[in-house]
Parts: sequence; structure tokens; C-alpha cells
Amino acid sequence: MKQICIIVPVYNEELSIDTFFNTFLKFNEALVNKGYSASVLFVDDGSKDKTPTILNHLITEHTNCKALIFSRNFGKEAALFAGLEHAEGDLMIPMDVDLQDPFELIFEMLTAYEKGADVVLARRANRETDTVVKRFSAQWFYRLNNKMSTLKLEENVGDFRLMTRKVVNEIVSLQENQLFMKGLMSWVGFETTVVNYSRPGRTEGKTKFNYIKLWNLAVQGITSFSTLPLKVWTYFGSFIAFISFLYGLKIIIEKLFFGINASGYASLMVAILFFGGVQLIGIGVLGEYLGRTYLESKRRPRYIIKHKIDKKHE
Repeated sequence: MKQICIIVPVYNEELSIDTFFNTFLKFNEALVNKGYSASVLFVDDGSKDKTPTILNHLITEHTNCKALIFSRNFGKEAALFAGLEHAEGDLMIPMDVDLQDPFELIFEMLTAYEKGADVVLARRANRETDTVVKRFSAQWFYRLNNKMSTLKLEENVGDFRLMTRKVVNEIVSLQENQLFMKGLMSWVGFETTVVNYSRPGRTEGKTKFNYIKLWNLAVQGITSFSTLPLKVWTYFGSFIAFISFLYGLKIIIEKLFFGINASGYASLMVAILFFGGVQLIGIGVLGEYLGRTYLESKRRPRYIIKHKIDKKHE
């Protein structure tokens, strides 16, 4: 019987955990008939509410449930990586605790796996449950990333996917500290297929992702797998230098042969502000890459586990 480990990062999810785990128990009963068994590995990302207490209570009653408790909040990307590092079994499936990743879809994933897929992606057929701003930003992130990076991300695919043990082993062997898990999980490759689904609304609690966090994640995703933003300023600077050379040549010719009128204050200020703004943007892009290089060079751990909750080791 093959073992499935469901990896669930949580942060202040005291309202959602019991509902999620009760749904998992029903799913696991149906799963046994297909020759699989499943367990849940919760990764508590430094919750401030009763989440660790609830997890401890669940694990004392169920052997197919474990948890990692972080010393503080390290972010979902670190929590997901920790889950992959500590997961046991043949197949790993990251899921959200809010039940927007439906358990029923796992049966389709297993069918695709049995046909030879090493990775089965769950792609949202639509984003009707998202706000207009989130739909628009998600659409443009995927388009921009896939234009700028050699690593192409499947559109409307999150962390919800099935991966075999050999895929996960390659992911956790990667050394980088600044994590963009969608990119890392795609970068390793392997035989990949896609199943589509309609994502339901959140059942309990509220999302912990705001637009600032999503923006930072998008920037990290692009800078982690593409150097095009750096190269753009080389080309743009060369173009401006060429235009400036032509304009300078024009001024010299006018001065020598036709005389020259004094340029207006407005046009001078526009040119100064434009080039000043362009330079600051270029420095900002350079700073993003330099800052990530600086953080990588420190080689700090991606996360710190305060303790593990596992009934077998009590």
C-alpha cells in the first residue's frame, strides 16, 4: 500500500484545522479502497493563536497526523519547504487548510500518477472566487514571468500538486535560501501532467496573504529565475546613449553653422526628471538582485523548528 503525505502549512488557523482534518478522515477511508493510505503533516508557521494546541490535541488522538512547530513566523514558502523535507511516504501533496484545494481532486491526480506522471498539477479552471484585482494581478504575473524567464510556470497553478518521492528529493536538495516554491517545484522538471478543477470558496477563517505579500512574492519569483530585468537596463541605457549622441551632434552642428537658441526651462526640467527617474528605477532593480545575493551569502537556515509533535515519539 503506497503512502501519501499531505503537507499543510498553517498560520493562525485555529478555526479551520478541525474542519480540514475531519474532511481528511473521510477522504482517507475512501482512499484505502484504492490501495493507498494517507497522513497529514501540519507545519505551524509561528502561529499566535491556539493552532499549536489544537494540533497537539489532534495528534494525541490520531496516529496519521504530525506537526512541525516553527520558533517564529518564517513565511509560507519556508513552511512548505520544511514540509517537503520532513515528509514521509511515496507521494507528497501540499494543500491549503481552508479546503479550497478539494480532496476529491486527489483521486484524479492518482489516476494521472498511475499512468506515469511524476508531477500532477492542479490548475484552476477559473478564478471567480478571487477579487477583480487579484485576478488581474495573477494573470499579468504569469504572463510577465513567462515572457522574462526561461522557466515557464503553468498559469493558474498554485502549490496544490502531487509529487513522487524522487521529485521531492531533488527539490529539497536545492541549496538556495530565498525560496519561491512554485518556481523550484517546476524547475526540477520530470514527467508532468495537469488536471483542472473549480476552486470553491474558503470555508473558515480569513486568508493571511495581503496584496503587499503577494507583490513581494511576485518580485521574488521573477528575480529568482530571470536576469532579464538587469539586462533590460543595459539595452535601455545603450538606446538612450545613442539618442543622446545624435542630439548632441545636432546641437554642435546648429552651434557651428546656424547659431542656437537657448532651450526652455520646462524642457530642461522634463529631461532631468525623466533621466533621474530612470536611473532610480535601474538602481532599484539592481538593489533587488544585490539584496537577494546578500541574504543568500549569509547561509542562515530557512527555518527553525521549535519542536515536533508526533504521537509515535511521545
